[in-house]
Amino acid sequence: MTTEATTMTENLLSAMGLDRPETGDDAVVPFTLEKLDTRGRSVRLGPALDTILSRHDYPVPVARLLGEAVVLASLIGSSLKFDGRFILQTQTDGPVNLIVVDFAAPDGIRGYARFDQELLLKAAEEGRTSAPELMGKGHLAMTIDQGPHTERYQGIVALDGKSFEEVAHTYFLQSEQIPTQVRIAVAQMTTKGDHRPRWRAGGLLIQHLPQGGAAVMADLPGDGNFDNPDMADPDFEEADGWNEARAMLATVEDLELADPEISPERLLFRLYHETGVRVFPPAGLEERCNCSVDRIEDMLANSFSDEERDDMAVNGEIEVVCEFCSTAYRFNPHHFNVKN
Repeated sequence: MTTEATTMTENLLSAMGLDRPETGDDAVVPFTLEKLDTRGRSVRLGPALDTILSRHDYPVPVARLLGEAVVLASLIGSSLKFDGRFILQTQTDGPVNLIVVDFAAPDGIRGYARFDQELLLKAAEEGRTSAPELMGKGHLAMTIDQGPHTERYQGIVALDGKSFEEVAHTYFLQSEQIPTQVRIAVAQMTTKGDHRPRWRAGGLLIQHLPQGGAAVMADLPGDGNFDNPDMADPDFEEADGWNEARAMLATVEDLELADPEISPERLLFRLYHETGVRVFPPAGLEERCNCSVDRIEDMLANSFSDEERDDMAVNGEIEVVCEFCSTAYRFNPHHFNVKN
């Protein structure tokens, strides 16, 4: 390559934000496709997800489903520009009847799934282990909590034979009037020198904005600035740029999303280098639980009577186990009686 060609390439990469070290695991990378009036986020999860899924020793189908929920919550929650929480929760009648993923801005993620062992075994025997089949019918709630003294923002979507990808499309279109496409992949992989399969995942979210709006990088739900006047028009026709962005996203394979050898930047360049993609600095993510002795002590003191706490005690102790991180906390019931 000539010096002139090298310089041109370097300038192109710099303009796209690709002239820096590639992002690794447990990070979110915002990007824009300005020529296509589209913006998006890419998430790659490794050790953080493996910790969440391995801690409870979930059956593989349950772990994969929870992993998809963690990716979706990371794609959405990482956009919050305030110290708040994004909570994704499903309540359904299927073998996996409850999923809760809690994203604490700017970078903390935790998740939990509850399942019926008997129903799960029956579903596995019958080959019904897709996400819609495991969840069944019910609803998914997406909640944004900006902290004390503020009103919660919540959107609810029916779950009736839909995957998390499909639910995200429906949610943004109905609640925010923004065309949205999501791709999610979760897998177990082994690496050289490490024979234990470890959970990995990746996800891409793209959204169409009014012409010229892709560079604004507005927040996701909760900022009150999401109305798309084009979508409010019943005669709205999807723009060519958005159709192209969606078509390219549809070509992504699951392995590409989860492969540790393909960075988010490299994948985005593969997909959109012809039309141009601009990436922004990544933000790290980590598995983090916010449970504590003080929080649980306050809950026991303020939510239960002396008699109820006495009934909870086994061998003179109340044991509370965090459903997210499995940490066990033990309290003497008489401690609360004395304090009161």
